[in-house]
This record gives sequence, C-alpha cells and structure tokens, in this order.
Amino acid sequence: MRKQKIVILGAGYGGLMTATRLQKTVGVNEAEIVLVNKNEYHYETTWLHEASAGTLHHDRVRYDIKTVIDQNKVDFIKDTAVEVKTDEKKVILENGEIDYDYLVVALGGESETFGIKGLKEYAFSIVNVNSARQIREHIEYQFATYSSEAEKKDERLTIVVGGAGFTGIEFLGELGNRIPELCREYDVDFKKVKVICVEAAPMVLPGFDPELVEYAVAHLEKKGVEFRIGTAIKECTTEGIIVGKGEEELEEIKAGTVIWAAGVRGNSLIEKSGIEAMRGRVKVQPDLRVPGHDNIFIIGDCSLIINEEINRPYPPTAQIAMQQGETCARNLVSLIRNKTELETFKPDIKGTVCSLGEDDAIGEAFGKKMVGSKASFMKKMVDNRALYMIGGPSLVLKKGKFNIF
Repeated sequence: MRKQKIVILGAGYGGLMTATRLQKTVGVNEAEIVLVNKNEYHYETTWLHEASAGTLHHDRVRYDIKTVIDQNKVDFIKDTAVEVKTDEKKVILENGEIDYDYLVVALGGESETFGIKGLKEYAFSIVNVNSARQIREHIEYQFATYSSEAEKKDERLTIVVGGAGFTGIEFLGELGNRIPELCREYDVDFKKVKVICVEAAPMVLPGFDPELVEYAVAHLEKKGVEFRIGTAIKECTTEGIIVGKGEEELEEIKAGTVIWAAGVRGNSLIEKSGIEAMRGRVKVQPDLRVPGHDNIFIIGDCSLIINEEINRPYPPTAQIAMQQGETCARNLVSLIRNKTELETFKPDIKGTVCSLGEDDAIGEAFGKKMVGSKASFMKKMVDNRALYMIGGPSLVLKKGKFNIF
C-alpha cells in the first residue's frame, strides 16, 4: 500500500508544531512527511522587535530546523513555495515542484501597507531576521553619522513607528532601553532624540484592557515616546512621513528612520493559488481545512478564524498558530488512518502579555491583570514555553530567556 505524502509549507510556529507532533505519532511506514521552508532556520517572530532595536542579538532569535525535527521521519527541503496547483495536488517551488496527498499551508504573513504611498520604498518593516538586522544597523548608522557630521541634521535622530498595536508597542519598549545606550556609545545628547508613534486608530493596543493600556502609554512616555493617536500616515518619503488627522491640514514629520508596524496580511501564495481569501487569509472550516479542498489545511497567519463572542477574527498570534499545529497534526493522523471524524479547532487563550522592554510588561493571564516585573516574568515564561513545546528542554537551555529578574 502506497504511503500518504504530507507536505508542510513553512517552518514557523504552526508548521514546526505540525511537523514535530506528526513525527511523534506517525510511523515511518504510515506516511511520508516533507517540510519546506525558505531558510534552514526557524525564527521566533515574537522576538524580532528585540533584534530590531538591538537589545537582543539576531542569532538568539533563530535556531536550525534540523535540530528539532527527526530527519528519519521528516524530509526537510530548503526552498520557497511559489504556487499551489490544487487540481494537480502539486506545489511549485522556486527550484522544482513537489506533489502531495495532504498539504499544510503554514506560511507566515506579509506586511500590509494599505496602499499608503512610499511605505514599501522608504519604510522598514519588522518581518524577519534580516529585516531586524537592517533596522538595528540603520538606527546605529544614523547615530554614528550624526555624531561625526560637521553640520548636524537633527532629523537623523528622529524615529517614527507607524502603528500602536503589539509589534509597535513592544518595539517602542525595546527602543526605550536601547536609545540611552546608543547616546552613550555615540556621544549624542539624549534630548536630541525623538521617538514618535503614529496610530490611525483612536487608541493604543486595541482590544487590551484600558487600565493596562494607560500603564503602557505612561511607561513609554516616561522613556521619551511621543504618541500621535488618531493620526494617519498619508505618505512616506525619503525625508520622513506626511500625516493627517481627520480633515486637518497635512503635516510633515522629518525622520531618519521610519518603521511600519501597523499591518499584516496573509501570504501572497494563497491568492496566486486561486484559493478564496481576504487579504491573503482564508476562512477555514472548523477542522482547519479549506472549504472545497478536503486535503488542504491552512494554519497560522494565513488562516482566518472568527471569535463568535465578538464576531471578529482572532488575531494571528504565535499562541493560536501553535495550537492549530497540534489540532492539524491530530487531524492528519486521523485522515491517514482512514478515520472520518476530525477534531474541531477551538483556541484556548491562556492569556496575553505585551512587553515594554527588558524588565517591564503588561498582561492578562488566568483572569488576572499584571504589570511591571511580574508581567515581564510571565512574558519570558511564555517565550520559554514556546521553545519547550517544539524542541523540549534542550532547546530551552540553548535559546531560553533566563534573565528573569
């Protein structure tokens, strides 16, 4: 009897969880498992804001995929998926193609600029390890250049962060710790540095408890962050951004660095493959399969699941992606063993923590609100737990966060 072939696209949180769970439960004679990823490493997306600010080395946020997969059970292919030919059960790669019986699309999201002029060309986005390195090096370059140039350009020391959601706020928290270090390193007057957060929505961290949001804003303002809430970026230029608030006159903010952290969409492969989606995200069935395609699962950033309590989609978080990976793996096992009843995915939100720098955070866990060092401790435990679930104790010892207090 021919072995079923399971192909997993993407080695992010959801894809790696699917692969590592499958290798524990599926025998080598039951199925062929193939994992495709464009890099040989997995990176902790939720740590990229630290690497971008320069408070954590970029190598700390990644680890070799082959250290967590059983290569006797999972065949790893380093390549980039371009398109899925659903009728032919085939994935087109940059360097070839691969057929499948069951497909798991666990590709990460992409930056969404909402058509704002100049953002793609002139703004940075915190999307992967290399972009994080680029942001860190660019900010350091601006400080070094300011320090050495005869005619000082103060706008070099202005950093604009577009977006006051999770990524934006966590990055601002790290910047608050990093900027005093940069000022000392490059002999720059701290008062010359400006950090401006521009958010089109009427509030910071929408959906978070207002009391915790108030704490976060106050904490970041003490570190020198200026908030421009209810203000939209209309255009990004070589010299900074142009903003507008409602019908008010447009204003130019000159800045040496612009970071866009306000929009995420699903992967463009979804639309290229002709799968019905909204901004690259597919409204999957309760069992995580694509409507009309019983052999394709979509998890992580490319999946869209409605929270029926508020009738809005769940945010694409690492926590949900990992839980989807576990459900997806169990459902794949059922299918290859010819069981017809599949498990329904139900997110189990254990809590949410937003970092405000190395030693501060806000969060809600187990029904309780927390701030400061207690929340920061919880954040590090969440990070370590994610490592443990995929790579066990050895990965935690190698990559975990132990600077807890």
